[in-house]
Amino acid sequence: MLAFGDKTTARLKTLLPSEALARLRGRDKQAAERTAGALAIPTSTDTDEDRLRAEMTGTGQFLARQDRWDDLGARMRAHDRDRGATCSGLGFAALLSHGARADVVQPVESALTDPGLMPAHAPKGGLAALEEVLEDYPSDYGIALVVAEAHIDIGWAWRGQGWSAQVPDRNWREFQTHFARAADILDGFDPFEEDSPALAAARCALLAAANAPQVRVNDDYEDLIDLDPQNPRHLRAYGYHLLPRWFGTYDRLASEADRTARRLADVWGTDGGYAYMMLDALAIDPGALAVVDADRMRAGFVDILARRGDQHTVNQLAAYCAVTLTADRFRLTAEKSRATAIAGNFGWILQQHLREIHPLVWGLAGQAPDRALPALPDLARQGRTQALLRISRHFERDLRRGGRVVAGPSGLWVEPQGI
Repeated sequence: MLAFGDKTTARLKTLLPSEALARLRGRDKQAAERTAGALAIPTSTDTDEDRLRAEMTGTGQFLARQDRWDDLGARMRAHDRDRGATCSGLGFAALLSHGARADVVQPVESALTDPGLMPAHAPKGGLAALEEVLEDYPSDYGIALVVAEAHIDIGWAWRGQGWSAQVPDRNWREFQTHFARAADILDGFDPFEEDSPALAAARCALLAAANAPQVRVNDDYEDLIDLDPQNPRHLRAYGYHLLPRWFGTYDRLASEADRTARRLADVWGTDGGYAYMMLDALAIDPGALAVVDADRMRAGFVDILARRGDQHTVNQLAAYCAVTLTADRFRLTAEKSRATAIAGNFGWILQQHLREIHPLVWGLAGQAPDRALPALPDLARQGRTQALLRISRHFERDLRRGGRVVAGPSGLWVEPQGI
């Protein structure tokens, strides 16, 4: 058997969580490696997504370190107006900004997230230097984004990821102060006048500190999606922020997913927008299963892959079905049958679309929403193991007969024994 039985799982639960996890991962890895030889599927460790992300972030950091701010601002504006992005929808302008502010933001984040360091030790000088750069380029919205997003990042570092009631008063004041400064900076630019999805996305990020975000969330996200309707990342973020833990309700999530899908039918097909709106919301909150239409999710996956069949997207949807939706948090919900139904799309996605494995995508799919991410090499190793396990389980009957799973131009197929 490729899967572990319930008795094994129950016995492991009696161990300390870290020990149980280590043993399960060890056995998963052994099982995956035993079947790896029967899976003739390439593994891509240097995908276009990863390469572009690193290249753009590195360029932004390099230009900032060289004080080439005019060059940085011009590149950000050009990429933004061209809608340049990775397969997953990470905008090139956003990645340049991330790299440009990294030397300022990362030391603050490290100081505020390390229990051994006091918040008072968080460095501040770098942010003042960025503000001086903004004074030199007051009309460049690319530079304004770098500075505003640095304030947003540092504001989140002060706030942390817990519920609002758990945030210490000082940290909450710092969070609000940084977000207020970011809002002041962004108020100097209009996203539609600048033809800038990056500015619109930054305005959506400010909702976390708004006085009445429930009132603004629809308008702000509609503006962003109108400016960049072909970017799935905006749809995913919109759905996520309509969860009850943020600015919406389950019913509002369902109605807005339906309305947005109809509004974008010419871009994503009848149901593609619906599936993207639900994707992250379901992954984070199993309670959203109560309002999801599993049949429509399947139709949405079909629409998405008909329009965007790159291997990053294929791996993303396959891992979502096989790994994310089979986590314990979905087995314990009253609506687990809907999660099972959506997860059932794994088979046809594999057989009709998958041609290579992207380990990082699978690693991310297996991360619980309330846990910090491991280091990227560890995440990739975990992802490769999960991909091999899930694929081999799907083809278990064929593998037992001596078959071999081969990646072809249009997906996976089974090569019988002896060929």
